[in-house]
Order: sequence, then structure tokens, then C-alpha cells
Amino acid sequence: MTDVISDQTWSRTELQACLQGRDTPPHFERCHFDEADLSRLDLRGAQFTLCSFAETSFERAQLADTRWVGCRARQADFGLADLTNARFQDCDLNNTQWARAKLASALFTGVKLTGAHFGEVSALGVVFKDSLLVDAHLRGLSFRKQTLAQLDLSEADLSGCDFRETIFEGGSLRNAHLKLARFEGADLRDVDLGGLRLANAAPFKGATISHRQAAALVEELGLRVV
Repeated sequence: MTDVISDQTWSRTELQACLQGRDTPPHFERCHFDEADLSRLDLRGAQFTLCSFAETSFERAQLADTRWVGCRARQADFGLADLTNARFQDCDLNNTQWARAKLASALFTGVKLTGAHFGEVSALGVVFKDSLLVDAHLRGLSFRKQTLAQLDLSEADLSGCDFRETIFEGGSLRNAHLKLARFEGADLRDVDLGGLRLANAAPFKGATISHRQAAALVEELGLRVV
């Protein structure tokens, strides 16, 4: 059974000493790592519950199979980190950086990712559920054949994203940037398409929308649907 380390503030040096010679991954609870440089550390399998990582650097860290529950990590940097099969639940990750991180099979559930930047990530199988991705940078990610449940992608940069055969269960694409995004075979009937104009509706070619959504588009032409 993993021992729980709770209610402590950690520096890089202290954490390295803690990790040295351990047989099992640590479980940190209500600990503080704010502004710490944790780059390149091996934290594979570690668990973090209700911990704080404001402006912490995890650049190039080994974070595969980690678990994060109720954590706060605004403006943390996960650039080039290996987060394969990581799990984030009910965390505040607003304005975080994930440039070129490995996110294969990672899962984000109930997470705040407003303003997060996912540039050039390796993200095969990454899943987002019931999360806020407002104004997030998600260029080129593939969500093909996924079911996206309650994702708020308002104002997000989704340029080049693959949504082919994707089912949207609620959520929002309001005013999202969709240049070169693909939606063939996607079901968009439950998603908020507010802000969509006929002039920039081309990416939705081949997708399914509702009568209500179609009527809103037609009304832009000054026509009335009865």
C-alpha cells in the first residue's frame, strides 16, 4: 500500500531526496510545490491529491501513469514531459503549457484548461470529458470517432483538428477558430454553434446539424424558416 505524504511544502532538493531509493511511487496529499523546478524528475506512477503547483515547471519530467485529483496548477509548464496514461480529475490547469508533451492515452475529466496551450503534442488516444477548454490552443489534435461530452471549446483554436465521425454531447464550439478542421460524419446536433456564419461554415461540410441550427444559419440570409 502506498504511504501518503501530506501537508508539506516541497523544493526540488527535498523532493529528490524523498524519491531516492523508494520502492513504490509516492502519494502526495495537500502538498505545495508552487514555483518549484521539477523539470526532468522521475515521478512515474505518483499520485497527487489536492496539491498546488502554481507556475511549477515539469519540463521533460517523467509523469507517465500519474494521478492528479483536485489539484491546482495554474500556469504550470508540462512542456516535453511524458504524461502517457496520466489521469487528471477536477483540477485547475488554466493557462498551462503542454508544448510537445507526450499525452498518449491521457484522460482529463472535469478539468479547467482555459487558455491552455497544447502545441505539437503527441496525443494519440487523449480524452477530454466535462472540461473547460475556452480559448485553448489545440491545433492539429485528432478527436476522430470520439464522443465528446460537455466540452466547452468556445474561442478555442481548433485549426486543423480532426473531428470526423465525432459525436458532440452538449458543449460549445461558439466562436472557435476552425480553419482546416474536418467534421465529415460528425454529429453536431447538441453542441452550441453560436457565432457560426455561413461564410465560415465550410469546415462543417458532411456533418449533421439540427433543424434549429440550420434555421439560425438561414436567418443570416434574411430568410424566415416556418
